[in-house]
Amino acid sequence: MASEILQLAELISSSAKTLIENARKDNVTLPDLNDPFTIPSEAFRGNPESALAANVIVAAASQLATAVGPPPLSIFTMVAGHFRSAALRVCLELNVTEILREAGPQGLHVDDIAARAGVDSMKLGRLMRMISNQNVYRELTPNIFANTRLSSVLDTGKSVEEIQAHPENKHEGTMGFVALAEHSLGDAHKLSAFVLENLKDPKTAMSDEPNCAPFNRVFDVHVPLWEWYERPENSYRRRRFAVAMHGIGLMQPPDTLLKDGAKVVDIGGGIGTSSLQIARAFLKVKTIVQDFPEVVAQAKTLWSKEYPEALSSGRAEFQAHNFFTPQPVKDASVFVLKQIMHDWADPYASKILTELRKVALPDTRLLVVDNIVAYACHDPTYSNNNRIPGAAAKDAPVPLLANFGAANELSYSIDMLMLVYLNSQERALGHLTRLFESNGWRIIRAHRADPPSNFYEPVVAIPIPGFRFE
Repeated sequence: MASEILQLAELISSSAKTLIENARKDNVTLPDLNDPFTIPSEAFRGNPESALAANVIVAAASQLATAVGPPPLSIFTMVAGHFRSAALRVCLELNVTEILREAGPQGLHVDDIAARAGVDSMKLGRLMRMISNQNVYRELTPNIFANTRLSSVLDTGKSVEEIQAHPENKHEGTMGFVALAEHSLGDAHKLSAFVLENLKDPKTAMSDEPNCAPFNRVFDVHVPLWEWYERPENSYRRRRFAVAMHGIGLMQPPDTLLKDGAKVVDIGGGIGTSSLQIARAFLKVKTIVQDFPEVVAQAKTLWSKEYPEALSSGRAEFQAHNFFTPQPVKDASVFVLKQIMHDWADPYASKILTELRKVALPDTRLLVVDNIVAYACHDPTYSNNNRIPGAAAKDAPVPLLANFGAANELSYSIDMLMLVYLNSQERALGHLTRLFESNGWRIIRAHRADPPSNFYEPVVAIPIPGFRFE
């Protein structure tokens, strides 16, 4: 055990030296926890060696703290996670970050914060202090708080006056991260409390149906989340989710497998965020966005403002289409399923893949962009790149968890969101491989990040020649 503690400490020390030295050579600054988050403050991650060093520090520091801390403390830190989530949700929905931004770096007394938010100051102070222990907000002097690098990512950039005057428009025109956080902290927080009940109930325990999720149990509804969102009373939830997904879409660059003359079909493409990037980057590519009729109508409105020449030239087309029904495009170069497969359990995902395989040409490519869930141990299956180029993810150095542990938790959190909302999942690469092959597709390439992130790592598949449907 003493040896492992020294190994972890050495990993932290050597990685910190790498960060500092590379920042000097690259002429970039390293982040300050007390300064607001900015895009330039992340420039140091542009150096792959620095990005890896940062991941190692996060993973090693977390593992070291767990190794030397009392086990009951570690367990109760997890037990009390819902309290921190509740505190964060309060601060997010009361616009505490925006209030503190307007107050300036000198901070603001909790009495004044609470007065602007319209809540009890003593209770708010207790909640803020709890998450200040995780460096979300900083208590400068007793009861005087200021923003930190962490809390600043919860800033919509809007004035408190504007948000309070029009709360329904809080997320409109933002980058989407705050909308995603609010989406996750609100309903998902409640749903997670009923995962056990869903697992034990014979009616839902083994079900793959999208209306058998904890969401359905908590809200006592019998339709999938998407249908529920269409109800008038859920207008805010629906709009917030759309902004959140738009923001995530911007984080994924166009794929390089496209070429002049290609016809790209973005299936379940929403308002066409991804296709808009493709259309701008590849001027001789035709894009077809497919989704529900009302979503397609919204997409046309957006493109009319953002990129009208793509519409007038015919390079962009919009189709109302249900991806569980026969695919109308018979000559696609590329089918894109971005953030679609993870919304559905295997039987439904198989139906989507089958309909695409039925119309695929020999040279059609299928691009699937979801999170690839990594095991917490070494996975020998994809160590050999000869099987699927790009599939092997780099293991973390010993004695860290092979998946970098705390440094790569995002994909697992999104997997839980899929579970509680939709009774669906993110998938490991081996799971994806089996699912594809059973429906006529073979993965030929994966784009694993280096250092690994597991976050929206695309895979490319081709039709299996001669495949026969049962």
